[in-house]
Amino acid sequence: MATYALSLDVGGTFTDVMLMHRESGQIWTTKTSSTPHDPSEGFFAGVHKMLQHAEVAAETVAYVFHGSTVATNAILEGKGAHTGMITTAGFQSVLEIGRHDVPRQANLYAWIKPARPVRQRHIFEVRERIWLDGSVEIPLDTEGCHAVAQQLREAEVDAVAIVFLHAYANPQHEQAVAAIVEAVCPGVPVSLSSQVLPVFREYERAMATVLNASLQPLVSRYIDKLETGLKSHGIRSPLLIMQSNGGVCGPQIAARLPVHLALSGPAAGAIGASAVGQLAGHPDAVCIDMGGTSADVCLIREGQPSITNEGEIGEFPLQVPMTDIHTIGAGGGSIATATALGSLTVGPQSAGAHPGPACYGQGGTEPTVTDANLLLGRIPPHLLGGEVPLHADLAHRAIADRIATPLGMDVYEAAAGIVQIVNNNMVGALRVVSVEKGYDPRNFALVAFGGAGPLHGGQLAELLGTPLVLIPPHPGILSALGLLSTDLHHDAVRTFVQRGPDYDIAGMEALYQIMQADTSAHLTAEGIPAAQQTFTRLADLRYAKQGFEITVEFPAPTVTEAAVHQLIDAFHQRHEQLYTYAAPDTPVEIINLRLRALGRMDQLTLPRIGTVPAGTAPAASQTRPVCFSGMGFVETPVFRRQDLLAGHTLDGPAIVDQLDSTTVIYPDHQAHVDAYGNLLMRMNRRN
Repeated sequence: MATYALSLDVGGTFTDVMLMHRESGQIWTTKTSSTPHDPSEGFFAGVHKMLQHAEVAAETVAYVFHGSTVATNAILEGKGAHTGMITTAGFQSVLEIGRHDVPRQANLYAWIKPARPVRQRHIFEVRERIWLDGSVEIPLDTEGCHAVAQQLREAEVDAVAIVFLHAYANPQHEQAVAAIVEAVCPGVPVSLSSQVLPVFREYERAMATVLNASLQPLVSRYIDKLETGLKSHGIRSPLLIMQSNGGVCGPQIAARLPVHLALSGPAAGAIGASAVGQLAGHPDAVCIDMGGTSADVCLIREGQPSITNEGEIGEFPLQVPMTDIHTIGAGGGSIATATALGSLTVGPQSAGAHPGPACYGQGGTEPTVTDANLLLGRIPPHLLGGEVPLHADLAHRAIADRIATPLGMDVYEAAAGIVQIVNNNMVGALRVVSVEKGYDPRNFALVAFGGAGPLHGGQLAELLGTPLVLIPPHPGILSALGLLSTDLHHDAVRTFVQRGPDYDIAGMEALYQIMQADTSAHLTAEGIPAAQQTFTRLADLRYAKQGFEITVEFPAPTVTEAAVHQLIDAFHQRHEQLYTYAAPDTPVEIINLRLRALGRMDQLTLPRIGTVPAGTAPAASQTRPVCFSGMGFVETPVFRRQDLLAGHTLDGPAIVDQLDSTTVIYPDHQAHVDAYGNLLMRMNRRN
């Protein structure tokens, strides 16, 4: 029986769906509208639509991959569960104190401190104390623990976080309190900091643990609903959920550690960009995923998206491993505004899916980037193959009334200004992940995807200086492709502070072995045999007296003195790349040991497309007037993406329409179609 892999990426505006035949690589794609009030509705609408579209029986689906914004939105919107927290006596205000970091320091009165994910009155202290070496200074007050557990029960909390000082060095007290809470408050999920983030720095560890606890009830219910619904659709295959680190995990781990899903959706896009970049021969790339609400940018080196352990979600630190993605409010639905000072701004506010841009005809009156592109002729008068009609008259009215008239501009000049401003906003974000990290974007390709990314890719490349733009075959649903091309992935970390030159070689090796055994057990439970498991060792290092670390890959599979010397040398080189200097005579501290465990799944196989002689010009399906800078409206050939074959060459100006996106090939640009159907655009017709 033929088997298929199904992926669904639920975004803020649309749910992207892809089905792949696992043997031949044949792909089917579709989109449905997302349902923010209940994301599972959009999920199952996508499942039903795809099975009908591909005429595939449900029982032939072997895997279901899912990228979700449920955890992300719950954190950003403050809609987590009613959570309680238990901490060491004297540390009740650890979340309130934070790091004394106040944004907008030029105007302290303009900053409003965000509400913490747990109310201060629901944070309880118990008497206990463990030192940083794991020794017990003050025994746990079990009687006080029972009293606190009873108070939590009376407060009717839905989840509990337990965060004790130095629990990463000795988790016994946290484990003992968890047993008491589970007995007094049956059915209430409990998160332990020694399990969620077993590293030092109590504020970041506490925040991750509280966020995890606040997400557990919501994410558990959501996953249960998905698993039950899939079975009712006749699909009994494993459900695998995308994590922030760019890998997937099973539903049990996702429900237990939902904080690792905080950047699930954007991570899938970065993995998809990495996959198509490698196939096209461009493993080094900067990628931009421009959707309806935001733009996510990421750097990819040697086929791997950058990973950070210093991330944020909203205004909270989140120091779990995650794809290093920088997000700004620049999407097709980003709202343009004429300010009282006579300037034009775009974003970060978005019209969202409802009412959406003015041209959607759903009651929206605010001008957006989509309205501007429609008015300039760059997108067709409908989206999704005619499912979403667009109304140019409504776009014209919105831009004229809200932008052109207040600023004394021509309406088309105003539309072009909206596009120029959002482009500059996105280029700033692209420089954050490239130039500010020590990388020259001229040495990278630009992968532009998302529903709106290919509209802007050519102009972004000109502004950034990248020599080539890669537009994937299915740019509007590349995140769904990323889900199909990822592996099972688990991370482990332990604090193990030591200062050179005398490092504890045996102690480090023993800790790595423990982490490997733990992560291997997870992969085995998820059905990955030992032969398909791979492990990468990393370490966080810093110079003595520094307050921040740099993560460096361990250069050998076993800890030896020679390997540690190589690790230190790699740290010096990375420090110089990031900060333009190194201090080889300064002692180096190893702070945290990390392990990345991968369970290799079936290798993604994308089909090659038909070919024509190189340089052949395809036949246009139609023409339409499109406005370009310095040229005004030009009658421009429009090509259908499904008609393009490997070897075709398109000279700009030109438009390429397809179901999930529209690509603009700007004047003096040229695009080639490669063997996999990618559009490779170069500026000034460079080959």
